[in-house]
Amino acid sequence: MSRISANLLLSVVALIWGSAFVAQSFGMAHIAPMTFTGIRFLIGALVVLPLVWFEWRSLRDQGKLPGRSDAYRIFGLGSLLALGAAMQQIGIAHTSVTNAGFLTALYIPLVPVLGWVLLRHLPHWSVWPGGLACVMGAYLLSGANLAGISTGDLWVIASALPWALHVLLVGQVADRMLAPFLVAGGQFAVCGLVALAWALAFDPITTQGLWDATGALVYTGVFSVGVAFTAQVVAQRYTHAADAAIVLSSETLFAAFFGYWLMGDRISSTGWLGCALILLSLVGVQLLPVLRIVNRSVRPEH
Repeated sequence: MSRISANLLLSVVALIWGSAFVAQSFGMAHIAPMTFTGIRFLIGALVVLPLVWFEWRSLRDQGKLPGRSDAYRIFGLGSLLALGAAMQQIGIAHTSVTNAGFLTALYIPLVPVLGWVLLRHLPHWSVWPGGLACVMGAYLLSGANLAGISTGDLWVIASALPWALHVLLVGQVADRMLAPFLVAGGQFAVCGLVALAWALAFDPITTQGLWDATGALVYTGVFSVGVAFTAQVVAQRYTHAADAAIVLSSETLFAAFFGYWLMGDRISSTGWLGCALILLSLVGVQLLPVLRIVNRSVRPEH
């Protein structure tokens, strides 16, 4: 797969994730956050199970079955998924789809920063003003009033850290193991089991609630998890984590569109200014380093 093809595939992922915010919001009207998270990720694991089986058999035939260290890596990715998805799901129950979409994207500037801290990849200077612009954008999205930042907004903002870590690491793990479907299915299973164990212990679960949330669970489980997260794992083997971050940031626009169209979300002019500032910072953080490289490559020699 070429880098362009990988980025196009990630664009489809962003579209699915943007629409999934609406389904997640609908589902939250009937069941608790951890219940929803656990079931939808287990559905996603079942979707990719046939691909995992074929990939496992291929690795076995080649004598390249994953070892204990690989299992630990998959468990780590699944734990990050569980943490990020649970925080986001709790937040969606107490904020709008549009807010959730834009605030989730705060993980984008964190990707290069964490790459610097964890992998010693020095970030471009644009990361620092970009991160500040994201914080200012979140402030404006709340109505330029700190008291206007809801509990739901804070949960979604907190989910940015595990999402950023996941984006930074998932491509490396899949490429190391040469088993993207195994990585995808394994992390879904870990996430689903961890979340469902929590739900069984603490969430009020009713048959009627599960029935009413069936449509949202099936859509998010099959498409948002089974299709989109698996496509992310595959695509990130062929593109840089920073490239993936900027492409995936378009989910904010899709979330705003579907929130406006399907749920009647409306935000103030100040809020739209905050959205624009967040989006501008996300694009700038990723594109400015690329433009510098392009300018160097086309500069004529003397």
